[in-house]
Amino acid sequence: MARKGYNEGCLAAHALDLIGDRWALLVLRELMLGPKRFGALQAGLPGIATNVLTQRLADLERTGLLTRRTLPPPASVQVYDLTPAGRDTRGIIDALCVWGVRQPGHDPRKFISPTALLLSMAVMVAPPAQGETRVAMVMGPDCFLTRLSPAGFVPRPCADGPPAGTLTLVAPNANAMAATVYGPAPLAQSINEGRVTLDGDPDHAQRFLDAFALRR
Repeated sequence: MARKGYNEGCLAAHALDLIGDRWALLVLRELMLGPKRFGALQAGLPGIATNVLTQRLADLERTGLLTRRTLPPPASVQVYDLTPAGRDTRGIIDALCVWGVRQPGHDPRKFISPTALLLSMAVMVAPPAQGETRVAMVMGPDCFLTRLSPAGFVPRPCADGPPAGTLTLVAPNANAMAATVYGPAPLAQSINEGRVTLDGDPDHAQRFLDAFALRR
């Protein structure tokens, strides 16, 4: 069945023709930090039906926002990856985070994916005036190496686990990590209550976390 568009010359309407379908922008969000297999996309979008995800991936590939490719051996598996046009939607996602945090009704107890948390941290950060901090953040099976500097907060996947000697925060899932990052409790309390574990200097880790807040 042909997809219905807005049939308008408005540039905003044209953009919505490309990414306005339900789940489309969130599929792009999940690929923003790197390519993923179909199953990993499903894990980051637990509310989406398999057939809907399949259709959204086909639509976004057709419109040139993502592409399929096969990883080299020994992985040799198919992944979905963003095209340059797909990566350019990062500004839209960032703007939605900034706008959404100011609106009433947000419930932080609802599911959040690791990628969604890290993207939110990139716009909810008050960068330090100087210096650089590298922190590995592990949430379930997902590991990211993050860098906090005067230029901002930059996360990237670390497929082989945290580098040796890196300050590392570990949580069972992204919701537990989000409560530690954005919640009012100090890191020591989160550790005592079992939300996260820490490998490294607690004071160093607390200073890192203090850079982030849900700025309404």
